[in-house]
Amino acid sequence: MDTLSYKTISVKQSEVKKEWYVIDATDLVLGRLASRAALILRGKNKPSYTPNLDCGDNIIVINAEKVKLTGKKMTDRVYHHYSGYPGGLRDFTPEQLLKKRPTELLRMSVRGMLPKNRLGRKILGNLFIYAGPEHPHQAQNPKELKLNEM
Repeated sequence: MDTLSYKTISVKQSEVKKEWYVIDATDLVLGRLASRAALILRGKNKPSYTPNLDCGDNIIVINAEKVKLTGKKMTDRVYHHYSGYPGGLRDFTPEQLLKKRPTELLRMSVRGMLPKNRLGRKILGNLFIYAGPEHPHQAQNPKELKLNEM
């Protein structure tokens, strides 16, 4: 076997081809949706995946307010936010967060599945979340992505 015939291919940023996908979040489980979205945003579904580049696709999520959680997580799970001041600890449940900012619950879930560095913050910019069924990205001709069929 010739060892020189196997070469690792590293894609350059100028060679990356990005596509646009639309995901309808109606009645999808939050964690499963977030993990699939993070995988596509990172580019791990492509054969040309390069870990140090933003080689993933752009994702538009519509109907984010209709996402669901299994069990009693909607009322029993508690998220914490600390302002840095004495007495500044704030608690909220996913139910309260969906009422106040319906897109933030999905954004938090996807952000937790991406790298915690400059690249992760850049990749998160390729995620567009909308509470309702309308989005302003028709010019990009996004493809419909069914997560149940992946």
